[in-house]
Amino acid sequence: MNLIKDIPRQTINVVNLSIRLARFSVLVFIFYVIYKLLLEQFLDGSKEILPLFGLWILTSYFAIPRIHRILANYYLPNYFVGRIKSPSGLLSDPVNLAFFGSGQDMHAAMQKAGWTKADRLSAKSMVRTIYASALKKSYKSAPVGNMYLFNRPQDFAYEIEIDGSPSERHHVRFWKTPSGWHLPGGHKADWLAAATYDTHVGIKIATGQLDHFIHADVDKERDFIIKTLKDNKALKKVEVINHFTDAYHDRNNGGDRIKTDGSLPFITL
Repeated sequence: MNLIKDIPRQTINVVNLSIRLARFSVLVFIFYVIYKLLLEQFLDGSKEILPLFGLWILTSYFAIPRIHRILANYYLPNYFVGRIKSPSGLLSDPVNLAFFGSGQDMHAAMQKAGWTKADRLSAKSMVRTIYASALKKSYKSAPVGNMYLFNRPQDFAYEIEIDGSPSERHHVRFWKTPSGWHLPGGHKADWLAAATYDTHVGIKIATGQLDHFIHADVDKERDFIIKTLKDNKALKKVEVINHFTDAYHDRNNGGDRIKTDGSLPFITL
């Protein structure tokens, strides 16, 4: 006897919804208690830095991202919409490049064009990035934050540092497409990429987290990557599908403005 099949689907849906609502309610309650205790400690006249620092860390890096993840499961689609997602599940930057070639071809082309492969994100690389950004020290292979496509983080990323500091840089993330997968319209590609230009580091109003701000004109960064590949003879051809998506102005997960004409270049290496 299959007990699960014997339970009406409507009952299972109600139970699942109840569990999710319970988890959400507990999270909100914990967030409220932590916030209330820390805020009251600040308002009672002591004005200690430690409680405020704790409040910032707990809300920006734990409570708010968790709430976003829960809500994103309900109102954001789990299929390709031409945007990558943040670790919290929010829509982030546009997918603005497509490539044909092997992984070896990708690395060879990007390095030939003058790009540096980003280090993997780790505690050590993050500390080094903060140190380099604060003291304006060079870190050409500074890590980039994980973003998601096909329900997984980027396979790798490349960057070009500006003025000897990781605070400002060109950068692009790459994802290998699943076997047999097609883009809208039946188009195929071996790799998809999202390229943006980091302008500076600061605290994002939308998330409260310390992060890079990006330049709004993401098409300019897309075209810059193609130019570096062309100038260094690292590609065979480029075919651009105009208006692959609608042109739009929007914001990414961090609240940064983005604008794109919706065109998608297909690059053969």
